[in-house]
Amino acid sequence: QLQLVESGGGLVQPGGSLRLSCAASGFTLDYYTLGWFRQAPGKEREGVSCISKSGGGTYYADSVKGRFTISRDNAKNTVYLQMNNLKPEDTAVYYCAASRLLLDSMTYYTGAMYHYWGQGTQVTVSS
Repeated sequence: QLQLVESGGGLVQPGGSLRLSCAASGFTLDYYTLGWFRQAPGKEREGVSCISKSGGGTYYADSVKGRFTISRDNAKNTVYLQMNNLKPEDTAVYYCAASRLLLDSMTYYTGAMYHYWGQGTQVTVSS
């Protein structure tokens, strides 16, 4: 069974940090572009970050640039999202996704370009 499983979400105070993990089973992430998306209540899903197949290219939405870091460990078949200096507006359900395609700046955050999705993990930033 092919699946992605996120973990690491939770409740954190503003200014705090969390590290999300997304582990794949049933397939190898080496050949996939990986992305993190989030969806807050009442809002559309938005792309947060993306990492190329090689890991040499990383991309961030303006809202998280300088605070979030995406990385991948192909040996562990896992992608991570380190989130620092969290703000209340970062509260959302976070999803990881994998794409077989070679994406570019026009498609990094296009959900339809991704083939596999995790079930999501809740991140709540509140005092």
